[in-house]
Amino acid sequence: MGALFLLLAATVLLAVTLAKCSMINRRRRARSSLLPKGTVGWPLVGETLEFVSCAYSPRPESFMDKRRLMYGKVFKSHVFGSPTVVSTDAEVSKFILQSDADVFVPWYPKSLTELMGKSSILMINGSLQRRVHGLIGAFFKSEHLKAQITGDMQRYVAETMSHWSDGQLVLVQDEAKHIVFQILVRGLIGLQPGKEMQFLKQQFQEFIAGLMSLPVKLPGSRLYRSLQAKKKMVKLIQKSIRDKRLNRKNKNCCSTSNLLPEDAVDVLINDSSEQLTDELISDNMIDLMIPAEDSVPVLLTLAVKYLSDCPLARKQLQEENMQLKERKTLLGETLQWTDYMSLSFTQDVITETLRLGNIISGIMRKAMKDVEIKGHLIPKGWCVFAYFRSVHLDEDLYQEAYKFNPWRWKGKDEMMSTSSFTPFGGGRRLCPGLDLARLEASIFLHHLVTGFTWVAEEDQIVNFPTVKMKRRMPIRVSKMN
Repeated sequence: MGALFLLLAATVLLAVTLAKCSMINRRRRARSSLLPKGTVGWPLVGETLEFVSCAYSPRPESFMDKRRLMYGKVFKSHVFGSPTVVSTDAEVSKFILQSDADVFVPWYPKSLTELMGKSSILMINGSLQRRVHGLIGAFFKSEHLKAQITGDMQRYVAETMSHWSDGQLVLVQDEAKHIVFQILVRGLIGLQPGKEMQFLKQQFQEFIAGLMSLPVKLPGSRLYRSLQAKKKMVKLIQKSIRDKRLNRKNKNCCSTSNLLPEDAVDVLINDSSEQLTDELISDNMIDLMIPAEDSVPVLLTLAVKYLSDCPLARKQLQEENMQLKERKTLLGETLQWTDYMSLSFTQDVITETLRLGNIISGIMRKAMKDVEIKGHLIPKGWCVFAYFRSVHLDEDLYQEAYKFNPWRWKGKDEMMSTSSFTPFGGGRRLCPGLDLARLEASIFLHHLVTGFTWVAEEDQIVNFPTVKMKRRMPIRVSKMN
């Protein structure tokens, strides 16, 4: 009787175990069926080598295009050491951008995370990220800063261009970097041109060279040299922070008036939350200098490149800016930031440059849990790569997508707020300096087209690891009468 009971119990246990195994297998098959189609490539390296090879070519999106044809706009891959879901779908990318930190968190190559630091605005999440982003974003949008940037940009551009002579060969990319770095550093930490500015620029160039390097920190390695450069920058910036805190303390003793913040450091040290340490502030000031070296100067350079290749757009841009200049001269008024931003065709040129140039090709995030989007599963722990470039160059969204056509934006401001146009990212991590980038580009182009004509020499765009011109965009300038 006992043996019969044991046999019956064993049979029931086996049945339950088989049922559970069957259920688990069904769930696995169902989960697997939701994974986007695609391939993970070779062991360890995945498809990284092919991705990088395409990225160095004139059409870096060819890696994506090939897989879109085979698997659709969302597919799986394995790049930069992680299984990855790649999105070239505007709606899926929008969902990723707008998701909170409990769904997706930022993911970057190891060398970049080492250099950015844990307190970087690119890395932090939750309430602290929202606070830092909100404070800096509000300051960057302030009329006070826009007026300061306008005055500085006009002065530096005029000074730089005053040294250009007829027939001179000018490297636009170099000139743009020199101008923008000085302006943005003053807006961030209040530093004026001089020895400290020059020292900071030298160290910053050493620092930024390691952002996409091998994650090896041995003395003499590229990453090690970049980390040492960052230490020197942090020391300089933290001295500035201490001086500002002391000045603030003295001003509070002598005055009850609320002074406008002079720079981004002022904004952050005046925060009452006590969450913003000197280390956090200095790390974020360094991160925010990156647009001064890459994003904004490249925007100015690409605009000159595309205008050089499109005489009709260049002519219309010149006419619009000459009309503004003549009108303000007759009235005896100086140009304000609102004047530059009111130039509709100039803004269309900048918008089209952002779309076609793809200075930021995409963003990577890591899934904190299983996420399902439009029938596609992104498993917990996987990366997701929202590839903006493929969206911006999608023929279904933009007619003749590879053609520079600023007229496509005429009267279509609403297009800039859609999921198909994301040059500055989106969601809670939308680039806080997007208005300043447009303003600086507008001022540079205004002074260029109202003061000079030019003939561009042959040059080509390099798209990886960052966008730049191979020969730094040489143009031969002639002064206008």
